[in-house]
Amino acid sequence: MTKDQLISKLADLEWEDFEVKAAKGGLPKDTWETVSAFSNTSGGWLLFGIKQNGKQFEVEGLNSPEKVEQDFLNNIQSGKFNVFVPTQQAKHNIDGKTVLAFYVPVSKDKPVYYNSLQNTFIRRGSSDQRATKEEIDAMFRDQTFGTKTSELAPKTSKADLHTTSLKQYRDYMARFNPDVSYNRYDEDEFLTKLRIVDDEQLTYAGLLFLGKRESIEKHFPDFRIDLLEIPGATIRDATTNYTFRLDEYENLWDYYFACFQRLKQKVDVAFQITNQGFGQELSPGLKAIRESLVNMLMHADYFAPAHSRIRIFTNHIEFYNPGGLPKPLEELKAKDLSLPRNPLISKLFRMVRLAENAGYGFDKIETNWERYNNTAPEYDISFDGTILKLYTQKDKAETKTSGKLRRDFGETFKG
Repeated sequence: MTKDQLISKLADLEWEDFEVKAAKGGLPKDTWETVSAFSNTSGGWLLFGIKQNGKQFEVEGLNSPEKVEQDFLNNIQSGKFNVFVPTQQAKHNIDGKTVLAFYVPVSKDKPVYYNSLQNTFIRRGSSDQRATKEEIDAMFRDQTFGTKTSELAPKTSKADLHTTSLKQYRDYMARFNPDVSYNRYDEDEFLTKLRIVDDEQLTYAGLLFLGKRESIEKHFPDFRIDLLEIPGATIRDATTNYTFRLDEYENLWDYYFACFQRLKQKVDVAFQITNQGFGQELSPGLKAIRESLVNMLMHADYFAPAHSRIRIFTNHIEFYNPGGLPKPLEELKAKDLSLPRNPLISKLFRMVRLAENAGYGFDKIETNWERYNNTAPEYDISFDGTILKLYTQKDKAETKTSGKLRRDFGETFKG
């Protein structure tokens, strides 16, 4: 039977990812690799009693379903894994043959491994792969999701702040959020109240957001936000690697404006003067671009070996960010959850009204971009990174293929 026919047979399961194993002679040895991979990635169903040949599935059933069930649960509950792995189970009879199904949810305590740390696996496509050291390190960082950049950066002080950036940030706040209380504070109190400085040291967030580049690089040696303009719809189409690459800037505050100035050239905008006499650029496309940029800067894993990157192709723009989402994309969108990886950086953007309090901004990006040119943003999500794709030419929009997005992006990712 095909995958769709199999899903139809097991219609009561809430299908996400799944793995089938024949298990005629008992539990296969690679069962625990799949349990680890599901726990570390996005969860999934493990089905025993089904054999896969290419794209075809054959229900063979289990000779001793009770023994398979007991062996599976006993191993899960006996401390085989470094953390407890909860499971949900179901038993099915298909054409007189017994199939066992176990749901393994994504864990909050990654990395999940059996016997030793080297037995840490992740899910890529429909296969289980041993996690690299960098991927395991990313999982450990995710245990401190929302706290890491709030920690103090050793051997830093107020002297490591870029004075021009700090002045520009305060001027911007006074202009666009004049009623906020921070405008009334002197410089030292301003820095302390916003936790840019804490106990006479900079937080990592304060350092990244307003620090001097030379000071940032002592803690983040490859600090940069990359932006490239590529003369083609894909890397393969391009006659050269890029026609423009963003220069280096001092900090995230400076990078935001440099990126935004380049990005806004790619969308149509209307300009008008507000009642207060300020110039205002109006375009739902511009709002979507700005939200995408701020979202990227707020939620990046700055401790990852990769760095945030924007690629501007002739028919679309891609925003890549290292660091996975704290919950599945659909749950974040449905519940409008606000679970920032870097809460202090997020607050610094909110205080100048470049970001809002609620959620990840997905709905705002989607609504504005669809209003702009009637195309929908596309996402490619993995446990250690996200790609957002916005089409700038409606007639060139394609159907999303997650693997294609990842493959195309990866071609210049190491540059």
